[in-house]
Amino acid sequence: MEESERLKEIIKERTLIVKEDAMITLASGLKSNYFFDMKTVLLSTEGANLIIKEIFKRLQGVQFDYIGGMESGAIPIVALISANSAVLGRNIDGFFVRKKKKSHGERKSGISNKIDGNLKSNSNVVIVDDVTTTGGSIMDAIKEVEQFGCKIVKVITIVDRSQGAKEKLAEQGIKLDALFTAENFGL
Repeated sequence: MEESERLKEIIKERTLIVKEDAMITLASGLKSNYFFDMKTVLLSTEGANLIIKEIFKRLQGVQFDYIGGMESGAIPIVALISANSAVLGRNIDGFFVRKKKKSHGERKSGISNKIDGNLKSNSNVVIVDDVTTTGGSIMDAIKEVEQFGCKIVKVITIVDRSQGAKEKLAEQGIKLDALFTAENFGL
């Protein structure tokens, strides 16, 4: 079985929750009868390895300095990419954007109190997320990083629910690169 097909199978088996008789409120505020709990795949050996391979394919030839995204969806992805970045022949440091400002402590690196990890101003950045819906979380991360003087060169998500994120990013001149869409799972 091809690796991307195996990954799709794992995501469907382990993360997709469908409730025919109930509605789930998503982070975007939208209600849906299905949900992708991507942490179960990102925190598994086979799933994490397959996700990283797929993301690395999409990063070939992309010139960037850092990788990051919004807590908590991006954190395991960023950690995996940073830890395995030698595959790309380089070291890639990561960061994440907090949903709320940190109320204590100065950042040694000079990063805002909403950005944790490694990021320098005027850098090229890749933003990642586990699941996108309307694009609100990704846009929040992008705005924070751009305020720090960085340029977004690519945005990657594992699953795009196809509910507006792609279009919202396109309005900003940014293409959303999804490993899968909801349609790939028959949704």
